[in-house]
Amino acid sequence: MGQSALFTPYTMRGVTLKNRIVVAPMWQYCGVDGFPTDWHLMNLGRFAAGGAGLVFQEGTTVERRGCGTVGDLGLWDDRFVEPLRRIAGFVKSCGAVPGIQLMHAGRKARQRFPWDGRGTLPRSPEIADWDAWDVVAPSAIPQGDGYPMPREMTRRDIDDCVEAWGTAAARADRAGYEVMELHAAHGYLIHEFLSPASNRRTDGYGGSFENRIRFAVEVVERVRASWPEHKPLVMRVSTEDDGGWEVEDSVALARILKPRGVDAFDCSSGGISGASPIETRISLAYGYQVGFAERVRREADLPTMAVGLIIHADQAEAIVRDGRADLVAIARELLHNPNWPIDAAQKLGIDPGFTLAPVQHGHFLHRRSLSGFTGSLSTWSAGLTADTTLS
Repeated sequence: MGQSALFTPYTMRGVTLKNRIVVAPMWQYCGVDGFPTDWHLMNLGRFAAGGAGLVFQEGTTVERRGCGTVGDLGLWDDRFVEPLRRIAGFVKSCGAVPGIQLMHAGRKARQRFPWDGRGTLPRSPEIADWDAWDVVAPSAIPQGDGYPMPREMTRRDIDDCVEAWGTAAARADRAGYEVMELHAAHGYLIHEFLSPASNRRTDGYGGSFENRIRFAVEVVERVRASWPEHKPLVMRVSTEDDGGWEVEDSVALARILKPRGVDAFDCSSGGISGASPIETRISLAYGYQVGFAERVRREADLPTMAVGLIIHADQAEAIVRDGRADLVAIARELLHNPNWPIDAAQKLGIDPGFTLAPVQHGHFLHRRSLSGFTGSLSTWSAGLTADTTLS
């Protein structure tokens, strides 16, 4: 390949990514009792075959009551390890590093699917363990109108939850994932502890900044104890959330977590109120959250991942080349084009032989490029015979 910042390998601890393109975790809502299905294998496999360096599995819950919907994936039991090992192994066989995001929905648990309008999931006889789906949060403050009222977590709840993160991390290691991300953004449980909008506790887990970050610190320490030293640990944060958590807080948190074993911050925003993290005061524009990654990287001296409407190859190239972030995470654009990394390499002119694609695809894509017939309208029009008519 030619020279490109975006397609330069990147090493964290003992893991090297072939490029700086990350497939962000994207919920599919089609798990069955916490188990993955063939849809998950297909979905993550196509991203891996599309040329990304790191492919994150969607947020996977660390305990049953942490499920956001009935379709969430889980890692609260050893039974999940083997089916997830199949997915991690397949992603790796396609040339990408398999990653997993661990999460707990907190007060955003027990919701309808987004295409059903979110909000509280109605009780149903089909949900056999409804009573085990206890919606918990730092404080008894609902996410918003139409959401369940959470129960304020006791100290025992907190201890049990921290332990659940640790045991889930150990299972993720056994399943073969090589990079782990902790979801501390978008209004889920760790974020709920961080933000004064959702944390009104008066004990050691609420009030001051030091108290509100205590749960996050304990989760990181417990996860790092179970997650191998050579495997990277990333944290996704809402760098600011419109609820009292600001960029300065994220920088301070990054400085505290770096010596505890967090290797990068995935810098998003919003989500502490409303259904969607993009319901925020920030104006949506190309790369609208990149500035957060740039600031955390500069002020906390911690590698960062940029997210948020990163659409074009030259845009992603510039983010990495200019030192605004170390990695770029792409989500919905990859739903539109799972081969976005392969396409980006072509547009940047650095992979004429299509070596980024698996050989089963790359060989034929290269032959197609040499044919001179690559589907452009001008080429097609030039090949029309004089008696061809268009209708």
